Amino acid sequence: MSHPHPDLPDPPPPPDDGLRIVALGGLGEIGRNMTVFEHGGRLLVVDCGVLFPETEQPGVDLILPDFDYIRDRLGDIEAIILTHGHEDHIGAVPYLLRERRDIPLVGSRLTLALLEAKLTEHRIKPVTQVVAEGERRGFGPFDCEFLAVNHSIPDALAVAVRTPAGLVLHTGDFKMDQLPLDGRLTDLPGFARLGAEGIDLLMSDSTNAEVPGFVTSERNIGPVVDEVFRTAQERLIVACFASHIHRVQQVLDAAVANGRKVCFVGRSMVRNMGVARELGYLNVPDGVMVDQKELDDIPGDRLVLVCTGSQGEPMSALSRMANRDHSIRITERDTVMLASSLIPGNETAVNRVINGLTRWGARVVHKGNALVHVSGHASAGELLYVLNVTKPANFMPIHGEWRHLRAHAKLAALTGVPEENIVIAEDGVVVDLVDGRAQIVGAVPAGYVYVDGLSVGEVTETSLKDRRILGEEGFISIVVGIDSTSGKLVAGPEIHARGAGILNEDFDEVIARIEDVLRDAAGDGVNDLHQLSQLIRRTVGRWVSDNYRRRPMIIPVVVEV
Repeated sequence: MSHPHPDLPDPPPPPDDGLRIVALGGLGEIGRNMTVFEHGGRLLVVDCGVLFPETEQPGVDLILPDFDYIRDRLGDIEAIILTHGHEDHIGAVPYLLRERRDIPLVGSRLTLALLEAKLTEHRIKPVTQVVAEGERRGFGPFDCEFLAVNHSIPDALAVAVRTPAGLVLHTGDFKMDQLPLDGRLTDLPGFARLGAEGIDLLMSDSTNAEVPGFVTSERNIGPVVDEVFRTAQERLIVACFASHIHRVQQVLDAAVANGRKVCFVGRSMVRNMGVARELGYLNVPDGVMVDQKELDDIPGDRLVLVCTGSQGEPMSALSRMANRDHSIRITERDTVMLASSLIPGNETAVNRVINGLTRWGARVVHKGNALVHVSGHASAGELLYVLNVTKPANFMPIHGEWRHLRAHAKLAALTGVPEENIVIAEDGVVVDLVDGRAQIVGAVPAGYVYVDGLSVGEVTETSLKDRRILGEEGFISIVVGIDSTSGKLVAGPEIHARGAGILNEDFDEVIARIEDVLRDAAGDGVNDLHQLSQLIRRTVGRWVSDNYRRRPMIIPVVVEV
């Protein structure tokens, strides 16, 4: 197996007769999926998604792939192929289109409709090409065939990319539900046909590679949802992804069967379900939907609210309900159903929301105590099936954390893929497919790009470190006035602290130390403001560490008088 190395060199020029593959996201993480294919000087991008921030990234709204690798070559991009409509696959498209607005966007009807609704908010009118399973389209030197795959959102696609350098099958996110709610099966005959043609490289979803067996069918959720409806005393609040149209359909069907009205809460939920309904992917019976303004007029036992917030997102509708920061107030007779699985890293946030809802007396039904969600990603049994029917010459696991990628690589080895032909890469690692062999040849920068409000890329790791220190340890500012000629202290020190856990009267001791240090510096002829600031920072920092075992941010302000 080929493994990444932190000291990989810059890659050589792309081989004339080869296919270069660079993942700018989605390897070693769940989200931010983006892969760049290069052949004959032209580029094809598959997916362009976002990653959602974790607690150690305070204030960050979204995390984008780093576009620097392609920024000087935007004119070489033939198209962006989008495998499906989840945020971790389409969420970064608006930010890439800001840099070149006419890049063709290629995807299924629902995927492009969801994306166009998002782009409207960014005031971007895209160039789009709708494709469907079974179609084959050319984009420069890339001959692309699209195949149906089953996932937790309708209209998901895999893409087979043919070039003179070989055939690559990129599965996108998929599973193999044998009884899907929409009747749309993963195209295993198509996978097998490509395998018979000869797949030079298989790039396959790894999210559930550690989970044995096969994913439970979505149909098994229906009876559980019905039971939750029957036992709910008053209002029923269902939280799920704003893109999980199948789950929302099950909720609508159960609401009709139990005589309840349904209200969508949250902008993304209202937007996405409106798109799905308009295109016919969501069947909404007449008279079942109500507006949020009508909620007070409907008895609680006749009402269902469908909202976002299943991952504990701080600003989501459900989180705000749990924090009593929403117009919808949770009561003791309410039932809340979290109809989603946990994305790794969100456990703490979700548990906080569950505890908040329980505090107000609500009954909370979630995956830990009921079968209210099944994964949209193939488990190990399904992944083995795909490996066996495709028989790839080379294999590269994608979309997953390190443990998922390695587990998937082991599955590939068990099915007979030679270990030297299994490439475990991470974001930015450059893989060349030449003469039927995939190998790592170097690496390019592929770091995080943070979105904070209207700011894109301006927040750095240093900024986040400062935010974490401020949030965890507080800050201490020290203001002093220094004579510009003699360097002697003429005003202050004046100390202000916030969140440092130190009382104002406790600073008397360190004020004396600051005065002594500045007096000694003046005697030594030190009057450089930066040097004096550093002296104050070290003095206060040492005192706080010795007495409180804390490390607040220390901000000296030295003013010449």
